[in-house]
Amino acid sequence: MCLAVPGRVTEIGERDGTRMAVMDFGGVVKDVCLEYLPDLAVGEYAIVHVGFALQRLDEESARRTLALFEELGLLQEEFGDPWEAAGAGAGAEAEEAGR
Repeated sequence: MCLAVPGRVTEIGERDGTRMAVMDFGGVVKDVCLEYLPDLAVGEYAIVHVGFALQRLDEESARRTLALFEELGLLQEEFGDPWEAAGAGAGAEAEEAGR
């Protein structure tokens, strides 16, 4: 599943002519493209989907949403280590094959 997740802008810069931000998603930090929200500033929140900031969001809404996602385990699902997830899946498949 792929979610639109709220994040907070911590840095803004440019990469290869594209306006980019470093954003914090409840402790997970990712690079995000700001082409759809070129006036987003450091300290502001936005909804991000597949690496693009799509909509500005107020801090209270962002914090509530992040807390809910964390409670439901969706942040780990969205941002978890893909190698760890692949290893866990391979282990389950091997166990099933052994039965």
